[in-house]
Amino acid sequence: MSKKCSVCLLVLALFLSCLFGESTFAVSTPIAKHVGNSNPLIDHHLGADPFVLTYNGRVYIYMSSDDYEYNSDGTIKDNSFANLNKVFVISSADMVNWTDHGAIPVAGANGANDGEGIAKWAGASWAPSAAVKKINGKDQFFLYFANSGGGIGVLTADSPIGPWTDPIGKALVTTSTPGMSGVVWLFDPAVFVDDDGTGYLYAGGGIPGGSNPTQEQWANPQTARVIKLGPDMTSVSGSASTIDAPFMFEDSAMHKDNGKYYYSYCINFGGTHPADIPPGEIGYMTSSSPMGPFTYKGHFLKNPGAFFGGGGNNHHAVFHFKNEWYVVYHAQTVSSALFGAGKGYRSPHINKLVHNADGSIQEVAANYEGVTQLSNLNPYNRVEAETFAWNGRILTKKSSAPGGSVNNQNVTNIHNGDWIAVGNVDFGTGGASTFKANVASTIGGKIEVRLDSADGKLVGTLNVPSTGGAQNWREIETAVSGATGVHKVFFVFTGTDEGHLFDFDYWQFTQR
Repeated sequence: MSKKCSVCLLVLALFLSCLFGESTFAVSTPIAKHVGNSNPLIDHHLGADPFVLTYNGRVYIYMSSDDYEYNSDGTIKDNSFANLNKVFVISSADMVNWTDHGAIPVAGANGANDGEGIAKWAGASWAPSAAVKKINGKDQFFLYFANSGGGIGVLTADSPIGPWTDPIGKALVTTSTPGMSGVVWLFDPAVFVDDDGTGYLYAGGGIPGGSNPTQEQWANPQTARVIKLGPDMTSVSGSASTIDAPFMFEDSAMHKDNGKYYYSYCINFGGTHPADIPPGEIGYMTSSSPMGPFTYKGHFLKNPGAFFGGGGNNHHAVFHFKNEWYVVYHAQTVSSALFGAGKGYRSPHINKLVHNADGSIQEVAANYEGVTQLSNLNPYNRVEAETFAWNGRILTKKSSAPGGSVNNQNVTNIHNGDWIAVGNVDFGTGGASTFKANVASTIGGKIEVRLDSADGKLVGTLNVPSTGGAQNWREIETAVSGATGVHKVFFVFTGTDEGHLFDFDYWQFTQR
C-alpha cells in the first residue's frame, strides 16, 4: 500500500470516528470499580470501617479516613492508621451513584486537621457510627468515633452531613465509665436507636493476656460491651453490660429484625476455633433485649480475603433500606488494584443480606457485582458532579462554588481522557434539549456527553472556556440531541493541554 493511500485511510477513519461520535483518544481506565459493577462503592479515594445511617430516602456511609502513607522514595508503606483522624462521608439514593461529601475533620488535639479539628481533646477518629433521633421536635444527628483504642467521643449536627460540633468537649465513654473495666480496646462504637427512641452504644474488643493469651482468653475474651445512652444521646445511663461473644475480636454491630436483636462482630484469629466460629469472619448472636443476654447463632460474612484476596480485618454494619437488608463492609480491592497488594488500605462495599424464616442469617455472597440500582436518576434536577457511579482517574476536593451543600465538593484532577459516569439516567420519551455545567478553569477543554460508555453515542459537547481561575465558577450551556430513555451517562473530558484542564461542580439537563 502506498504512503498516500495510508494517509487517505487515516483521514477517512478520523472523519468517520467524528461522524459517529467515537472518541479518537484513549480514555482513562477505572481503578477497581468497573462499569456495570457496584463494588467497591468508590475508587477515587479510600474508606474503612463503614457504618450506615438511612435518612429521608438516602443511605449515608461514614468511614475511617484510610489514606496512603509513603516512604521517602515514594513507595507505599503498610497502613499504620496514622491518617485516621477524619471521617469520610458518602451518600446515595440508589446504591450505585454515590455523592462524595468530603471529610469531617474530627480529631483536633495538637493541631490535627490543620487546626480545624472539632474534638480538641481527640487525637484520632476510628470506626465511626451515626444515628438520628428527634429531640424537642427536631431531627438531631449524632456521630460516634473512637479516639484510637482509648475511648468513644460524640459529635452532633442538624443534618447528616454537618456542620458538626463537639457537645461535651471530652470523651463520652472511657475505661472509667461504669462497666467498661476489662475492655482491652475501647473502640469500634456502634450506635442503635430502638423503636421507642432509646439509644444504645456497643463497643469494645481485644484479647486479654497481652502477647501470649491462653486458649480460654481467645475463646472468651469478655471485652464487648453495651451501654444505654441518655435521652440526649450525648450521655450514658447506668452501667455497661458485658456481651459474652465467643472469640470476640472487634467491630460491634447491632440491628433488629422481626422483634429480634442481632449483635454481630468480627471473630478473632487466634487459638483453636470450633467449626461454627471461624477465624476472621462475622459472627452473630441474638437476644430479646438490646442489652442482652445474647446467644451465639452462627456467622454470615467470610473474611474479605476469601472473596477479593488481601485478607486483613473484617469490619461491617447491617442496615435496612427500601424493604431490603444489606451489609456494608470493607476490603482491600482499590489498593490491591493500584499496587498489586492491599497493604492494609480498605474500601467500602455493599451486598444483600437475607434473614431466614427461622431468624438465622444466610451467608453473604460478597462480590464485585454488588447490588442493582434501586431507582433512576433524574437529569432535570441539579446533580453534583461529585455524584457518580464510575470514573476514569479523577479526584474530588472541597469547593468554593456557591449553592452547594455543607462541605461542598467538586471534581478535579481532570486530564484529557478522564471521565465520570452515572448509572440509569431517565431522560423520558421527550428527551433532553440542553446540558449545562458549572465549571472553573484557567485552561479550558470540553465535556463530551455520551450514552452507555465512554465511547458511546455522542449527544452533546460542552466547550469549557477559561474562567479566569481554578475556583472562578461559570455556568456553561450547550444543546444536546438524541438523549431519550434510560441510559448510563458518561461525561468524557478532553483538551489539548497535557495538564489539569478544569474543575467541575454540578450539571443539569433541560427537558424538551
